[in-house]
Amino acid sequence: MDLPMWLMLAGEPVAMDYVLSVVSLLAGLGAFLFGFKVLSDNIEKLATNRLRGWFDKTGKSRLAGVGIGTAVTAIIQSSSATTVMVVGFVNAGIMSLFQATTVIMGANIGTTITAYIASMAEIPLIEFVTALTCVGIFMNMLCKSEKTKTIGLMLTGLGLVFLGLEYMSGAMSTYRDSTAFKSFLTTVDNPFVLLLIGVIFTAIVQSSSAVTSLIVVMVMQGLVIGNGGNDVLFLILGSNIGTCITAILSSIGANTNAKRASLIHLMFNVFGAVIFTVFLLCWPGFMDSTLNAWFPGQAAAGLRIALFHTFFNVVCTCIFLPMTNLFVKISCKIISDKKDKSRPAGDAVLLDERFIQTPAVAVNQANKAATRMAELAMQSLKTAFDGFVAGDETKKEQVDELNARVSDMEKRIVAYLIKISASDLSLNDERLISSIHHATSDIIRISELADNITKYTRNCKRDGIEFSQGVIRSLQDMYAKIEDLYGKTLDVFDKKDITAIKAVDAVEDTVDAARKEMIKDHIRRLNEGKCKPASSSVFINLVGNLERAADHLTYVAHAFD
Repeated sequence: MDLPMWLMLAGEPVAMDYVLSVVSLLAGLGAFLFGFKVLSDNIEKLATNRLRGWFDKTGKSRLAGVGIGTAVTAIIQSSSATTVMVVGFVNAGIMSLFQATTVIMGANIGTTITAYIASMAEIPLIEFVTALTCVGIFMNMLCKSEKTKTIGLMLTGLGLVFLGLEYMSGAMSTYRDSTAFKSFLTTVDNPFVLLLIGVIFTAIVQSSSAVTSLIVVMVMQGLVIGNGGNDVLFLILGSNIGTCITAILSSIGANTNAKRASLIHLMFNVFGAVIFTVFLLCWPGFMDSTLNAWFPGQAAAGLRIALFHTFFNVVCTCIFLPMTNLFVKISCKIISDKKDKSRPAGDAVLLDERFIQTPAVAVNQANKAATRMAELAMQSLKTAFDGFVAGDETKKEQVDELNARVSDMEKRIVAYLIKISASDLSLNDERLISSIHHATSDIIRISELADNITKYTRNCKRDGIEFSQGVIRSLQDMYAKIEDLYGKTLDVFDKKDITAIKAVDAVEDTVDAARKEMIKDHIRRLNEGKCKPASSSVFINLVGNLERAADHLTYVAHAFD
């Protein structure tokens, strides 16, 4: 919106006009960025399950990786955020450098949508679109449905985006009327200086979307950068390099492969900028003979910038996608393998704090960490049980080590979930966090039961208690049922197959029945004098502990139903 007429004097704008226009520009930029955050956060809430699924399906397909990177970035509106997540996935060892490279390429394409939104600021219906700010907030305040509330906030964010664009456009109109400012813009006509300005400015604000949107607003107000023509495009090229700073900073303290992922992001943008710089220098009339000719008029000025931004990233992806393995090799050559002191200890690598800025992904990582915790607890239980069957007291050391890892993971998962809970979460994610909390408390009980079993092994060795092969086979049969129960619990816990709950309950019933039958047989053997009375305490407690382990696995499954 234009500044009030009483603030404008005839002719050249005065000092106060510039002050007010800067304030208006900053207010507009703040509303624009905040609106985009609200918009993207709430779109992300609506697409939360898809986000988790997409990152799990990167596979080995180049095109799949590009598509996932494009889609995720278009939703969360930040190639930097996507790349930071990719660095986190590589750091956690759940995404290869090959996969990361393709996703990074897609992220660069996905981020170009912001420029198209900025170019819509001149649409005649802009005032009606900004009214969505009010409509959306009333939807959020008055509606009871969580989904409707989320849609309301999404509309509010969209309205704020266009409101911010309107303010920025009005602020730039002051500079459009300033001869001094226009003269200054035209003096910066060196392509390399313009490229450097784009790099530095974007590195400072850490958002190529913000910089590109501001450039779009400037050209839509008729401001000419340099000598016109291609000159404004060098700022766009520079912004693509500057946005790499976020991923580079996030890789500090990460492992070697994570550092390589951030280097690949930098190489992709730098190599692309170099190719296009040479291209634009060799074809000075590119802008005038193509985009200006195809989309003439001042109203389409912003659209032309947005189209070039997309053209740049799509062409670079087409050029470099077949060279994915080459990018990986170059990064491995530059950052050689060393002993990774920076890698987070043990299993905690799954809980990378880079994911927290995208809660849906962070919750999924917490679920994976809890799945890993369950695997360690079951490994501890099996080690303790095998030690009992073999009469091997030395297994206690392995059990203690595994239990220490389980305990450490439980503490880290809880702390991680608390940090995620501070974010704005969807109702489904809040429920999932609660389920993981309940599941971890049951998982740690399984590791404690493993410790109990090592004590029974010690008591047997101390008191000379032995069990017949028939009893051992019965115990092994019971433990086989527990392992079957664990597999079915994972179907619910890890794969989110709620239909497997019935199978979990059915197997748990067989474990309960086995415990009752085994105790009944033991009492019969005692009466017949086939068992020593001293064995009763060990045997009854052992089968009781195994049955309790099955109960806790069942509780884990039911935490997610």
